[in-house]
Amino acid sequence: MRSQPRKFQRAGLLLLLLLLLSSVLGGCNLGFGTGSSANTLTVLAGSELRDIEPLLPEIERATGYRLELRYVGTLNGAEQLQAGEQVDLAWFSHGKYISLLEGTRVRAQERIMLSPVVMGVKESKAREFGWIDTPLTWRDIAAKAESGELRFAMTNPTASNSGFTALVGVAAAFADTGNALTIADIQTEALQGFFKGQTLTAGSSGWLAESYVRDQDTLDGMINYESVLLSLNKGNQLRDKLVLIYPTDGIITADYPLMLINEDKREAYNAVVAFLRTPDMQEKLMTQTLRRPAVPGVRLSNEFPTNVLVELPFPNSKEVIDALLFSYLNEQRVPATAIFVLDVSGSMAGDRIQQLRTSLENLTGADTSLTGQFATFRNRERLVFLSFAETIKDRRDFEITDTAAQDGTLDEIREYIRSLDADGGTAIFGSLVEAYTIAQEAQAADPDRYYSIVLMSDGENTEGIDQRDFVRFYEQLPADARNIHTFTILFGNADEGELESIAELTGGRLFDASSSTSLASIFKEIRGYQ
Repeated sequence: MRSQPRKFQRAGLLLLLLLLLSSVLGGCNLGFGTGSSANTLTVLAGSELRDIEPLLPEIERATGYRLELRYVGTLNGAEQLQAGEQVDLAWFSHGKYISLLEGTRVRAQERIMLSPVVMGVKESKAREFGWIDTPLTWRDIAAKAESGELRFAMTNPTASNSGFTALVGVAAAFADTGNALTIADIQTEALQGFFKGQTLTAGSSGWLAESYVRDQDTLDGMINYESVLLSLNKGNQLRDKLVLIYPTDGIITADYPLMLINEDKREAYNAVVAFLRTPDMQEKLMTQTLRRPAVPGVRLSNEFPTNVLVELPFPNSKEVIDALLFSYLNEQRVPATAIFVLDVSGSMAGDRIQQLRTSLENLTGADTSLTGQFATFRNRERLVFLSFAETIKDRRDFEITDTAAQDGTLDEIREYIRSLDADGGTAIFGSLVEAYTIAQEAQAADPDRYYSIVLMSDGENTEGIDQRDFVRFYEQLPADARNIHTFTILFGNADEGELESIAELTGGRLFDASSSTSLASIFKEIRGYQ
């Protein structure tokens, strides 16, 4: 019995020695994958790169460097790089726009894998059109979209690289000059016809694919990365497989360049790039992510078509790209109606109501940052603001025109936003019923618009109907009205379960502004989904 304490003492000493040894080894850059700062590379990455996470341990074992990916949208990433964000590398599906911006500090870049942005059309629809094994151009696709026969999904070009790449490619194909696009080459009328067919938008390629699956009965196809379309076809979620169309007048391919930002990490960068471009790793990337190898000589798997891809030139000017993006928002895309359902109950008093005012005012043009300029209210957009507490307190409607800044509309919106005040209870579900009633009536009167609802709350439902009542109401709506998505914002002490259930029921998405992400950033991000 007396020997037990000595055994415990020896065990404790041994444990202490092991901890000390681990600490010493952990402080050395021995390439053992310890996760220390010496062998960790911080990477600002596009959200679509989540699918390489299973390969990160192998990359670390082979190179001695651990990649720590921080996911962000491309424009947000470019803005952070311009602002001096301390990261070692950047990795997006495209680096061309980032490279055109001043101050993004790109020291080197090397393409890692390839994925063309193409159109996927339901097989039944492709057969109806006679598009099976038939050479097609973007203008052939545009003709069906403009006539209303082809309804497709595509991400917002100002929020997601797949939509951005598609827009640049279609615009270059319509220009048909063989050279890099210029502002004079933008064929606005032809692009308007093409985008008449876009009936679903999104701020990310992944969410677009998920929403396509949910809404597949009301859609005929989708523009996305080839890898995303192939992945959907491999799964069991589609009732009608997609026929991938590679227009003969050209496409633009995402080449996923790994970019060096921190010059002090060049040796580590070179090691990681060299490993990612080995034939073995290129094959693994191709197998696991369905992206094409970027290294010549690595054979394509049978999942990829072997037809020759015509690569279109990318614009060589930021001014051209910005003009194209603003033209898309203000002239080309289907006009939108956005309904904002805003909690102004008593719990919003003080700093919270001020954050809401600032966030909304930013959308009137107060935020002149790279991301802010593309998030502002757009020409032809109709806005409905419903402020609520225990009931709807106020409703205000506005329409944005190309002269909104001059005719006082934006000033009226700012005046309304600044007047928001907080008091009373919280009637989330009753207010949402009112929003859908307004949306349904507007949609019936003007079906050729894109409708969305944003619900922001900082508390639980305390007044009026409950969640079960809302579900019954929603399920009785016409099919078109049920396709209007609600994007919920979790803020303050809101009930995450309530807001998540609303997003799931309506095909929307929950955005979290309750912790480190600012409310202003969330409102900007949601604009990519409207």
